[in-house]
Amino acid sequence: MRPSSPQADASAAELASASPPGLLTLFVAFAKMSLAGFGGVLVWARRAIVEQHRWMTPEEFNETFALCHFLPGPNIVNLSVVFGSRFRGVPGAIAAFAGLLGPPVIIVTILAILYARFGDIEALRRTLAGVSCAAVGLLFAVIFRMMLPLLKKREPVSLALLIAVFVAVGVMRWPLPTVLLVSIPISIGLTMLMRRRAAA
Repeated sequence: MRPSSPQADASAAELASASPPGLLTLFVAFAKMSLAGFGGVLVWARRAIVEQHRWMTPEEFNETFALCHFLPGPNIVNLSVVFGSRFRGVPGAIAAFAGLLGPPVIIVTILAILYARFGDIEALRRTLAGVSCAAVGLLFAVIFRMMLPLLKKREPVSLALLIAVFVAVGVMRWPLPTVLLVSIPISIGLTMLMRRRAAA
């Protein structure tokens, strides 16, 4: 097995010493994510969970998000439920879910009423176009940060799988369910094989 680095040991020690978040903390944290999450909450969720509160390591966040990515429903909603239940069980899942969806539902309902009345204003359309460009930039930024743990490990098999899935879905435009049904068993099998070799 590979010896762990001092930086990884320090990070693990910080996570171990940190107390698990309470129900109110979960609600407030996910409410802040949802209110800040213009163009998508994933950017702010990773920043809050990994960088700000240090509730997860980058690797743990990637693994949890990967699980939520192929479950039915919106990825970030699945993440809130899985994350909340991990620390506080069913009440934690409900608190994180309510914090994530509660404030945006209220705000979007109000904005929908206003948009129905003033949506034809040209200045508003240009503003929304600018916001969409910023949202794409934020998405690329968080994707790069999520890739860093994989790049630092320098495991050729993991990188090959990443590139293969990207090409299959992003370039070849193959159906996502088909790609997942093929790639997930392959990745699990290869991971188990590599861990057995490392343990031997």
